[in-house]
Amino acid sequence: MPLTLFFSSVSGSLELKKNQDRIFFVLESKKIPFEAVDISQNPEHKDLMRKRAGNPKALPPQLCNGDIYCGDIAAFENAIEMEQLEEFLKL
Repeated sequence: MPLTLFFSSVSGSLELKKNQDRIFFVLESKKIPFEAVDISQNPEHKDLMRKRAGNPKALPPQLCNGDIYCGDIAAFENAIEMEQLEEFLKL
């Protein structure tokens, strides 16, 4: 299963947009293949993201590898800082 980035193309939050852009940039620069799933286009995608995250109020961006939840932006940034991105993404 591919790495999945749940994001929203519709948001009034500048912070959310910056966090999403950060993940896109890092994954693309490291040539890590991923599927971007826009939760604003289909409510089922939002439900799936929240189910995988185990949090009914989870907000994007969220990362999963197949059916396995990896984490949110805070966990992503921590993995980069600790030089454990591949382990975090379960690659």
